[in-house]
Amino acid sequence: MNKADRIKKMRVPEANGSLKDRVPPGQVATERFPILHEGDVPVYDMKKWSLSVEGLVGKSVEFTFEDIMKMPQTTVVRDIHCVTRWSRFDNAFEGVKFKDFLKHIEVDPKAKYVMVHADYDYTTNVPLDDLLRDDVLLAHSFDGKPLTDKHGFPLRLIVPHLYFWKSAKWVRKFEFLAEDQPGFWEQNGFHMYGDPFKEERFSSDEFEMPEDEWKKKEYD
Repeated sequence: MNKADRIKKMRVPEANGSLKDRVPPGQVATERFPILHEGDVPVYDMKKWSLSVEGLVGKSVEFTFEDIMKMPQTTVVRDIHCVTRWSRFDNAFEGVKFKDFLKHIEVDPKAKYVMVHADYDYTTNVPLDDLLRDDVLLAHSFDGKPLTDKHGFPLRLIVPHLYFWKSAKWVRKFEFLAEDQPGFWEQNGFHMYGDPFKEERFSSDEFEMPEDEWKKKEYD
């Protein structure tokens, strides 16, 4: 039995009415918020924290957290979907729209992709056009409160239409690129794009994700 056939036989997530259309294939709806990341949780001296921009830009730029907080602030409420098979509805994130952040940068027209760099040594690739959507944020708050350390304080990227590994925690740098390049998980078998509704989890059918993988994680 191939991977697609196995997915068709998985149990349907328990959701009522219109919510069923909001759960991608192979996902389970939950009200919990699992904590997943590689490595240790960073601890910052906010007086020294910065977010940098490099690559195909007019000039490299660094922003302090105060710089970010002075930009227009937006709250978006979106569903999120993790590759480990959990989905969570109606999450309220507050921060700066990436396209508003981009107004402070001179981006070279040749730039088509962005490599997101985060602590510690985490990277993930996202097409620039995807980052320009109205619901893509540099988020500092969740449900009206500052992000906790384990959920990405002080700043994380939120790209709700892609699997949540693209929504990198502890973002420190955006690198603008002409060509797509694989980030950390993409180099380790994950899909280069990651559309949950197309189940773009992996680069090939050789890889597996257990149905209950998300239940093995820590929660906040």
